Amino acid sequence: MQRDDHPPVIGALSPDDAAAKLRELGDDATATALSNPEFRPRGAVMGVSDWWPFGDKPWQHTAHAFGYLGPACADDPSATSAPILPLGAVQADESLRHQRVNVTLNRLRVADYPGSGSHRVLFEFHATNHLDRDVSESLHFNHTYRVRSGERAALVGYPIFIGLGVGEGLGVRCYTVNVKNDSDEKFLDFLDSDVFKGGLKLATTAQPAIAPLSGLALGITRAIASRNRNVAVQDFFLGLDFSRDRMGARLAEGSYLAVQVPEKLQALWDWSDWVYSPATGEVVAADDPKQLIPYNYVVIGINRHRG
Repeated sequence: MQRDDHPPVIGALSPDDAAAKLRELGDDATATALSNPEFRPRGAVMGVSDWWPFGDKPWQHTAHAFGYLGPACADDPSATSAPILPLGAVQADESLRHQRVNVTLNRLRVADYPGSGSHRVLFEFHATNHLDRDVSESLHFNHTYRVRSGERAALVGYPIFIGLGVGEGLGVRCYTVNVKNDSDEKFLDFLDSDVFKGGLKLATTAQPAIAPLSGLALGITRAIASRNRNVAVQDFFLGLDFSRDRMGARLAEGSYLAVQVPEKLQALWDWSDWVYSPATGEVVAADDPKQLIPYNYVVIGINRHRG
């Protein structure tokens, strides 16, 4: 789901604009392929994700497939794999209604981002903190992570929102920016400080400092994503509630996966083809534990707040 207040992800750019971004990042070969008029449908105005001829760039897609991994089962600690469920199969945990939860970043895997080598990924999280039935506050929190193409970031359970009020549901937006501008990298070093590593800790009443802090985080993301040599890659919204809507998604404790996939594959995606391997901490093919999922993905953890 693309937001109007942020620069579009690279998969939503026109071929010419995407090619210009790739040249900024030093990927002249892919930029040249994008600029080749032979590959483009005549008379059509499309983004890269609509027609890109090779289908081999995980960053080219704008769609996401969502799945759910339930909490660890104490009755079977020796299990070699854990099933991943489609969101429609998740049963809502009614005990979380009007309660508080902790939201964590459990995995960030970069199968391939624009450019090469090591990536500095600026990650923005957006959610609404429900203080009571009539009062809420909008939250923005961002952090940066370093990860190489084909690998995952060195993190597990990274705190984002601590004590987030649920209300009648919970919505989380995630937006990633591949930062290659040297000046911006130095500027973002302050996000690696201990102050930000603890996540955004929330209270049960409105906090005066939240609004300016969230505004600062939002402004940083907008500015960085628009700068030379930086490009947005992923943008998705995960809305979880307690309804019985077949096409919706239910809120429960566990991990929610968002995989950046081709739109044509989104409707055909079958989570039974993939499992979580506790031994390696990776999402792998159900019939081949050595085959990693070939797309960029993010895993958001949601757990009851016990503070």
